[in-house]
Amino acid sequence: MGKTMTMAWRNLWRNWRRTAIALVAVVLGLTLLLLFDGFIHGSDQAIFGNAVKLYGGNIQVHAPGFREKARRMPLLPLADPDAVVAAATNRPAVAVAGVGTSRLQPDVLAAARRIHTGGLVTNREGAFPVAITGVEPEIEKSLSIQAENVSAGRYLLPEDGDAVFIGQGLATVLNAGVGDRVTLLGRSTDQTMRQRSMTIVGIYDLGMREAERGAVFITLSEAQTLYNLRGQVTEVAITLANVGQEDRIIADLQKAFPGYEIDSWATLRPEITATLSSKLTYTTIFGFIIIFIASIGILNIQLMAVFERTREMGVLAALGMKGRQITNLFLLEGTLIGVIGALIGCLAGAGLVGWIGSVGLDLSFISGMGEITALMGSRLRPSIDLADTINRGLTVVVIVALASLYPAWQASRKEPAEALHHI
Repeated sequence: MGKTMTMAWRNLWRNWRRTAIALVAVVLGLTLLLLFDGFIHGSDQAIFGNAVKLYGGNIQVHAPGFREKARRMPLLPLADPDAVVAAATNRPAVAVAGVGTSRLQPDVLAAARRIHTGGLVTNREGAFPVAITGVEPEIEKSLSIQAENVSAGRYLLPEDGDAVFIGQGLATVLNAGVGDRVTLLGRSTDQTMRQRSMTIVGIYDLGMREAERGAVFITLSEAQTLYNLRGQVTEVAITLANVGQEDRIIADLQKAFPGYEIDSWATLRPEITATLSSKLTYTTIFGFIIIFIASIGILNIQLMAVFERTREMGVLAALGMKGRQITNLFLLEGTLIGVIGALIGCLAGAGLVGWIGSVGLDLSFISGMGEITALMGSRLRPSIDLADTINRGLTVVVIVALASLYPAWQASRKEPAEALHHI
């Protein structure tokens, strides 16, 4: 095997131009594949990460009984929300039974207390159903997709009283602007109707009119007063660094809080999960097509190498090299090309993805073209992790080896006399 390896290595560089062409095909194919993966992963994190923010965070913690009534957005006070926040964000002053004061979830960006329920917004233009969310502005401002897209006025402040933050879609149907008054109506925990006249302090514009018409925000303290929930909240919304980390974190939190209902966006918003699954199917097919095209190019190059070296094979066979040994020689040459190309391609592809990810790709030219583009934001940052890079590199090595198998088999079938007379 050692002699075969030595011969294969020497053969690669004996005709370095042919080897270079094969390497370029492998490197370009792998680089394009990693770049494609990086853009897909970056767009997934942008689209679904923003969708998760839009619909209330990666993970939500509720009181028992919430799941059964989730569509009605019930006001079920959470028994000890501060303990959940402490466990998720590692506030050292609070220890949770069985957890201690060490950081429970290193991937958690924030955990915020909320009151979330349904109600109506009314003014002279009519009454419109909305989801009303009481938030802690000082915590959620840096994470809120609505706060990032203020088109008029400002986001909520902790000291705000009768202030409401609404979407452009709702502002349009209300024919209202910053400074105008509207009335919020809803049911408190004892099912009595409560209402409050509020001033619009800000308007957000996501480019998603349906979503903008259905959600308004007030401060948590104001929501506690409006719904007679003094000092109480109905959920804790946990925001993570990346989409896809939810299951592990939910399992850890469930151990610490066995009596709570802890759900991810995948459970509470199954339509997002369905969209993600469909997108994954299409991107997988497209990735396979890229690999297939690269494989055809590599196969063609290997076949040409066999035809060019027919006389050489005749010499090897005349010197006593068996067909199996000739097959192994050509197969090993192809595999070496795959390994070298994969190493270079992984470095080039990961480097290119990292560079584009650091500067971002400007998407302002597609703004206003639909809800998906609105969720992607104005700048796309592709990314790819080490495991995916290694997997793609190994896949390419296997493909190159398989593409070399048929040419190697063809080489072993040549008769020495016929091969020696080949022109």
